Amino acid sequence: MKKIYLILLMVFTFSLSGQELVENRANNTEITGFKLYPNPTFNDVVYITTKDNLKKNIQVYDLLGELVLQVNSHYKELNISKLDAGVYIVQVTENNKTTSRKLVVK
Repeated sequence: MKKIYLILLMVFTFSLSGQELVENRANNTEITGFKLYPNPTFNDVVYITTKDNLKKNIQVYDLLGELVLQVNSHYKELNISKLDAGVYIVQVTENNKTTSRKLVVK
């Protein structure tokens, strides 16, 4: 019975976090044409592209909210070779707009 409650709690928590992302998109603060690929990744590099491809401030957080990587770059490639396998949140700021996505490193 405890396992069922734990599973329900996890599902409820994930559904709440998904709703927060939808609210942020409604504010039109997302970067136009934002793409993060490949995701999930097996490589040491992921690509971040946008419509304008301007200078970006990229911050990568682990699931505990700790900043594990920060880069200012004009390039599309992001070297993630120092990241262990796991799930991360990638926050990209370009031209005063910010977009966040989940990144899975295998």
